[in-house]
Amino acid sequence: MTSNHTNVLVIGAGISGIGVACRLRRELPGREFAILERREAIGGTWDLFRYPGVRSDSDMFSFGYEFRPWNELKVLADGRSIREYVAATAREYGVDKSIHYGLKVVAADWSSERQRWTVTALREATGETETWTCSFLVTCTGYYDYDRGYRPEFPGADRFEGELIHPQHWPAGFDHAGKRVVVIGSGATAVTLVPAMAETAEHVTMLQRSPSYVFSLPSVDRITATLKKFLPADLVHRMTRRRNIVVQQAMFKAARRFPGPVRKLLLAGVRRGVGPEFDLSHFSPKYAPWDERLCAIPDGDLFTALRTGRASVVTETIDTFTPTGIRLASGRELPADVIVTATGLNLQALGGAAVSVDGVPRDLHEVCTYKSVLLEGLPNLAWVFGYTNASWTLKVDLAAGYLVRLLGHLDRTGQAVATPVDHAANATTEGVVDELSSGYIQRAKGIMPRQGRDFPWRMVMDYRHDRKALLSDPIADGILEFTPATTPSPATSA
Repeated sequence: MTSNHTNVLVIGAGISGIGVACRLRRELPGREFAILERREAIGGTWDLFRYPGVRSDSDMFSFGYEFRPWNELKVLADGRSIREYVAATAREYGVDKSIHYGLKVVAADWSSERQRWTVTALREATGETETWTCSFLVTCTGYYDYDRGYRPEFPGADRFEGELIHPQHWPAGFDHAGKRVVVIGSGATAVTLVPAMAETAEHVTMLQRSPSYVFSLPSVDRITATLKKFLPADLVHRMTRRRNIVVQQAMFKAARRFPGPVRKLLLAGVRRGVGPEFDLSHFSPKYAPWDERLCAIPDGDLFTALRTGRASVVTETIDTFTPTGIRLASGRELPADVIVTATGLNLQALGGAAVSVDGVPRDLHEVCTYKSVLLEGLPNLAWVFGYTNASWTLKVDLAAGYLVRLLGHLDRTGQAVATPVDHAANATTEGVVDELSSGYIQRAKGIMPRQGRDFPWRMVMDYRHDRKALLSDPIADGILEFTPATTPSPATSA
């Protein structure tokens, strides 16, 4: 077993972890940090998912980092481009040299006496264990299980003689050309896979139990392209980013306040895309807009695939898999050479690591988030969780900015430990993402941290609110409790 110490330990080298590390390097250049990454490459989600057509479902001008502009004109970028963008950002700020690959964090314990975290990491390639200690722990592990995607128990699945694939575990080099494909699902992954596979497949059927809201975005931001001809690139980026943030927030708030008109607007867009003869019930959910996340498609590619007959949609339930496809509850048979189960994710908190304080286990479902960055009763622990109603990275940028402010406050005031303490029993039974009705959210009710009644114990999912709360409001607010250093802390710097 090997042991290491650093001042700040970041878990995860995906878009969140690299964003936090770059903020630390830029704004606290003297502070020592390290990054532990389970995989053997930078990218996190964007290194894991390799299915056909994989791309962002948020516009890249707000999904990219605020401190390093996304300079291409793609609105919804492909997975490879995003992976390269994250890796290039890490190289530009030199944080790639601080990444330790192949280490899965399995446990973290806080010692009040030593005022540090002890993190246990497994080197999966060899089975060896490494121990890391740190003064401040930052978890950037996302919110789902990288080992297992969610696949329901389908009757007869073991009888199917073709290829059965979950998008989270796409086989390298798999060729679907000329094959009959059924994609089970209606969310962001399904609406991405269908047009991408339809380019070479014999035919692709999107089989859904119930529809999702789908809307088209231009693949290229022509307004930004025009502005770049006349204005400095940095100014244009700031203008585009600000515009897209405002549009995202306005759309979400409008959907919550005026669900009927927003529904009509979304369905009108579908009608324009699929044509007058298409059965619109396949894109008419029973729930209101933004009860689940909306599915964005570039240049209406899904609608084009449906309109040209290269793909089709079936809205029905499954009776059983057969050796040659799927039999539906109606008795109809869907022949298939390939079945893709785009049926969602399994959620987990902190990458599945066990967390304890002074050896006493802490159940994360029993704690509230504080300003949606720290966790109640857990000292010197940041939990970086992005937006679910806007670009994930918007919140990552704000959380990283808050973390830099908090570390600076500790340095200036001679404090060593910051702990959010709830003296007023604010906790409710709601989870932090319970407002969405998506299946993967509902399956995780007993996993994710809780919501409190009011801010700062409630995650508000509002960029304008959070920008003020995290980047401007005082660090010392009477809720965050501070403890001075009790023993010298090795390997720290201001």
